[in-house]
Amino acid sequence: MYSLKDRNITLQEAPSRPIRAAKRRRPSHSFFFSLGPVTLCSISVLLIALMAIVYLNQVGQALASNQKIQQMHAQQMQLQRQNQDLQNSIATEQSPEYIANQAKQRGLVPADANSVQVLVIPHLHHIAQPDENVQP
Repeated sequence: MYSLKDRNITLQEAPSRPIRAAKRRRPSHSFFFSLGPVTLCSISVLLIALMAIVYLNQVGQALASNQKIQQMHAQQMQLQRQNQDLQNSIATEQSPEYIANQAKQRGLVPADANSVQVLVIPHLHHIAQPDENVQP
């Protein structure tokens, strides 16, 4: 049998083994916990500054894009107004009254049907009207 002294020695040695095993099984601390508070604070400030720079960069890009869109919209409106003015001008210049007034200003007079001379070419064939769907 064991004496009380032997038993105390074995009890003192026995706990050292489980403590070592527990230390080995214990998860290791991450890298950030091993840093000091000053280092952690400076890294945090740098990360916040980096995020602020990224945010300001994106805000600047958004503003530039918005400005470009507004310029393009203004240009589109100007071109639409110009197109409408040109369509009105074409419609006015194609009207029969406008054509008659321009002809009178240039000294043209309507042709008299009795004074018109018609040339007849003997071997000329009649050309059919071009089809509207066919491109020349």
